[in-house]
Amino acid sequence: MSEKKFDPQKLEKLNNPQRLVDIPPAYIRDKLNMAGPGILVEIGAGTAFFCTAFYQMFKPSTIYACDISDVMIQWVAENISSRYPAIVPVKTDEVAVPLEDGIADLVFMINLHHELHNPLQTLEESFRLVKPGGGIFVVDWKKKDMPEGPPAEIRCLPEEVEEQMARAGFEKMMIDNELQKHFLVVGRKG
Repeated sequence: MSEKKFDPQKLEKLNNPQRLVDIPPAYIRDKLNMAGPGILVEIGAGTAFFCTAFYQMFKPSTIYACDISDVMIQWVAENISSRYPAIVPVKTDEVAVPLEDGIADLVFMINLHHELHNPLQTLEESFRLVKPGGGIFVVDWKKKDMPEGPPAEIRCLPEEVEEQMARAGFEKMMIDNELQKHFLVVGRKG
């Protein structure tokens, strides 16, 4: 396992309710400036913790909870999809998601970007998944030392994410640094 990748054996950390305080879904919704999206795709969904929160808020028809870890996919199938059938686990690799072009109104990644070996390719794949007029958001740890989260040296700056999003084809990017521990970058597909 790469030192950058989250250890699936620690998956219970992903279900800590404090994460909804640190990254409030309603705050993100307000920054998206988007009517209720019908299909969402989370890349690096882990335990689908945020899929569940966004499902409860947006009531979309489907959320695809994508992850590279068989452990996470199985956990979501057993613990989330039974309660929320609209949350569908999807096994992926880092730069290929087996879903059709333009399927998503919204693609999102939370605390994943710093783990990516080729973030531009992942963002290009996200661009492929988003329908015209749809959006993307990336939330990740601010690049500073703090007691939780990954080491500061593997964290990225929001400006780096914004530049990568632009190279992938996204437009109308917006950076938000108001959260205490995380940054948010939002973009749109023209």
